Amino acid sequence: MGESIAEGTIVRWIKKVGDKVDRDEPLFEISTDKVDAEIPSPVAGVIAEIRAKEGETVPVNSVVAVIGAAGDVKAAAADKAVTPVAPPPARAPEPPKPEPQADGAAKTDAQKPEDAVRQRSSPLVRKIAKENNVDISHIHGSGIAGRVTKDDILKHLGQEGRVGQAGQVGPVGQAGREHGAATLPSAPKFTPGAGDVVEKMSVMRKRIAEHMIASRRTSAHVHSVFEVNFGRIDKIRHARKAEFEQAGAKLTYLSFIIKASVDALRQVPVINASIDGENIVYHKDVNVGIAVALDWGLIVPVIKSADEKNLLGISRAVADLANRARAKQLKPEEVQGGTFTITNPGVFGALLGTPIISQPQVAILGVGAVEKRAVVIDDAIAIRPMAYLTLGYDHRLIDGAVADQFMSIVKKSLENWDPNVV
Repeated sequence: MGESIAEGTIVRWIKKVGDKVDRDEPLFEISTDKVDAEIPSPVAGVIAEIRAKEGETVPVNSVVAVIGAAGDVKAAAADKAVTPVAPPPARAPEPPKPEPQADGAAKTDAQKPEDAVRQRSSPLVRKIAKENNVDISHIHGSGIAGRVTKDDILKHLGQEGRVGQAGQVGPVGQAGREHGAATLPSAPKFTPGAGDVVEKMSVMRKRIAEHMIASRRTSAHVHSVFEVNFGRIDKIRHARKAEFEQAGAKLTYLSFIIKASVDALRQVPVINASIDGENIVYHKDVNVGIAVALDWGLIVPVIKSADEKNLLGISRAVADLANRARAKQLKPEEVQGGTFTITNPGVFGALLGTPIISQPQVAILGVGAVEKRAVVIDDAIAIRPMAYLTLGYDHRLIDGAVADQFMSIVKKSLENWDPNVV
C-alpha cells in the first residue's frame, strides 16, 4: 500500500473460505488514512483461511489470508476435525507454592511489558506514542482484544491538547496558541431518541472528520468569491466536444477551470506553497487534487505535474482518476502530494461554497454551478452562462490582494480563452 501506510482496516471480504479466486481478482476491501481500495489476489487458487476479520485494523506485512489449492482447504478442515480426547480424572488441587524472589528478580519466562504493548498496538501507534512520550499501557484500546488503535491514541493526545497541524501529533505549538486553546473541548453527550438509527462511522468518514477539524484549527481560513462569464468557454466546449470524445476524453467546464488555475499558479506561486513551521515551501510541481464525491465519502485523487498537460491531457486525467476512485482502484500515491485542490459542488447545483483547505496546502478553489443568468454587458442586459468561483486561502501566508490577483488571472483566462489553445 506504499511506504506511508502503516496500517489498514479490513472493510469487507469479497471472497470467503473455500471460494476460488483468479490472479488479480479482488479479495477484500481495505480502508487506510489515505485511500479506500480493493486488494487483488497475488495468485490463483482457493481461499484456505481468513485470519483478519471485517472491521479489524492490522499493520502492514500482516498475513490476512491463506490461498492454496482445493486440496489444501480439505486438509485444513481435516486437521481441525480432531477426535476429542477424554479429560483426565480430576485430582485434588495442590496448595500453591510460593514463588522464589531471589534478589527481587522477576521470572525469566514472564512476558515483558514492552512485548504486551507491542501485541496490542501497531507500529504507527507505537511511533506516535514514542514521539509524544505516551505510555500506551495507560490507554484503553477500543480495538479487538483491547488493541490500541490510531484513533485511540489521537483521542488521548487530543484530550491533552497535543493534536498539531494536519492531524499530526506533538506538543501544542504556535498554531495551537494562536487559536488560544491548549486543550480541546469534548463534545456534549448525546442520547439517541426513540426510533433513531445509530451506526458506526466508516474508517473513511472518521478520517475526513479528523482532517477537516485539524485544518480548521491550523489555517486562518478566508474566502474570496469571483463571478465568471463562461459564454466563451461554452462556445468552445460545444465546438470541440465531439473531437475530444473521439480522443477518449470528455470536455467539461472543469477541464477549462483546472487548466486556467494551473496557469495562474505558475504566475502566483505562493498559492502553490505550504507552511513548514516558520518556513514557506514553494513547490516545484503543480499537483492538483480533484475532490470526487463517492457514495461512502469523499476522496481527492491528484493530477501530478498538471502544468505539463494540455486541455486534452487534463480531461483524460480527470476522467481516469474519478472512474478509478469510484471503483476503489486508486493507489495510495495517487491521493498524495497535492499542492492545490479544486472541488466542484456546482455539479450538484450549489451556487457557491466555502471549502476547507486540504492540509498542508494553503488554498482550495470551489466551483459553483454554471447556469444562465441575466447580466449587464456594454450597458445592455444579456443572458450568459455564469458561475461563482470561490477561493479559500490561508491568511497566515496569503493576503487578500494576492488571492484576488490569482482569481483575476483565472477569471481573465476563462473569459478570454483562445480557441486554438487545447
